[in-house]
Amino acid sequence: MPLPTKHVLGILVDNLLKRKSVLKLSSRTTTIWAQGLNIPRGGKTVLYTGHMYQLIPAISALASKMAFFENSWITKFFGLGRFVNKFINLAWFMAQTDSHETKQYNDILRNIARLLQAAKIDFGYLYEEEMYSGALVHDEGVDDAFKQHAQRVFEVFKRNGVKTVITVDPHTTNMLRSVYPKYVDGYELEVKSYLEVLTEINAVAPLALDLNITIHDSCVYARYEDVVNEPRQLLRNAGATIIEPEYAGKLTHCCGGPIESFFPGKAQAIAKKRIEQLTATGGNIVAMCPICLVNLKHAARNMNIDIKDISEYLTEAYCKESQQKKSVRV
Repeated sequence: MPLPTKHVLGILVDNLLKRKSVLKLSSRTTTIWAQGLNIPRGGKTVLYTGHMYQLIPAISALASKMAFFENSWITKFFGLGRFVNKFINLAWFMAQTDSHETKQYNDILRNIARLLQAAKIDFGYLYEEEMYSGALVHDEGVDDAFKQHAQRVFEVFKRNGVKTVITVDPHTTNMLRSVYPKYVDGYELEVKSYLEVLTEINAVAPLALDLNITIHDSCVYARYEDVVNEPRQLLRNAGATIIEPEYAGKLTHCCGGPIESFFPGKAQAIAKKRIEQLTATGGNIVAMCPICLVNLKHAARNMNIDIKDISEYLTEAYCKESQQKKSVRV
């Protein structure tokens, strides 16, 4: 039988309300990416990860488990699993992460921070005080739980005197810029994606990229936040040639997420279709969303296709010391 979405979603919502995230991660796991970068604590402008990149290895592991359980007799016991999860965090058992994958996603956050530092942007970080944005729960329509959590997140910003937030992914950008104001009274924050920040200051690339690049646009960035030209401008300024795939910009094709935890089979089919469209261009494929990245990578797993986060190419072009810096091992 198919996965009981009621109970799967219920577990994630219970986690958000009780543990402040859909999949609870330790503060060390969420903040280790910043080790050695000397980012000040707090400030009026902060880099906010929303835990999206940090959560991806856990979500990836959970989706693999869900794919295994899909259409099996075990789904009959998911209701019991939700009851047990109220007392014992089952995510710890269901979402055991791969250390190599965790390092890859931490490196993306390090790249983003280094890009901002290279551009002389003054920003801080809230470290262990930072919280998950609640994006998945909002996307699934659980408004009461989302509203409660959004208020908690805003209180953290307010308590730390934050006025401007620089985000790292489309879902978090959309939550803080377009969704939170509808749910949180007195909400006043300036919210910009790091791609927008770098484009606005007209960042200069010391190294030219002699590459053909195909961009997979995030549905959320392109359709909801109008972040379409920024990634293209940054790559073109760095000497890259953009080769557009079938369905680009606001007409971009879905990556298959974020339904991978509920309908893993359908998510994989959608991602494979998108991979076919992207590979047809012959360019180097880049994504700018952690959910897009993991779904496309999984779909291309046995196809010898390298898909990278856009920050990796931007760091190569815009950070002079990119070859000298070594990432933190976890």
